[in-house]
Amino acid sequence: MSSPETGWVAIALVGKTRGNRGEVTALALSTKPERYQALGEVYLFGGRAEASGQPFAVESVWFHDATLIFKFRGVDTISDAEGLAGAEMRVPVSQRAALDAGEFFQSDLIGCDVVDRRTGESLGHVSAWQDGGGAGLLVVDNGLLIPFARAICVEIDPAAKRIAVELPEGLKDLNRP
Repeated sequence: MSSPETGWVAIALVGKTRGNRGEVTALALSTKPERYQALGEVYLFGGRAEASGQPFAVESVWFHDATLIFKFRGVDTISDAEGLAGAEMRVPVSQRAALDAGEFFQSDLIGCDVVDRRTGESLGHVSAWQDGGGAGLLVVDNGLLIPFARAICVEIDPAAKRIAVELPEGLKDLNRP
């Protein structure tokens, strides 16, 4: 999750306290668990304490079962940690995790012009991402939902803000309002 307007990428959501040393649980938003091991500093937004972009130095981070556990420098008690619950953990866009070839950040797809590769017709612009199980769906500003699958999204160029698609017969009419 990223907001280009603000320059931040959400990487986790802070949960409840854990233990009595000021640790907190967190829900990972990245599919790359190793990305958390390299964190030196994160910024918290929202939560009970209504943090507004305050930096927090990461003292340690590890997984306990499938849950992330964070220990921040200076957060040493349960009371300190309780104020962080519900906060969104972000890093600057410049610190996004590296992607493998053929992978894309959802936020980079927002605003892309969707073009029918066969006809050259613009089908609209990607306005949102919808998790629909499997590959997910591109939401086009006119209500069209396009599965984000290689067989359909055949040319993806976020730098040029363009996605060329080959839609299966009837898809355009299937899911428009």
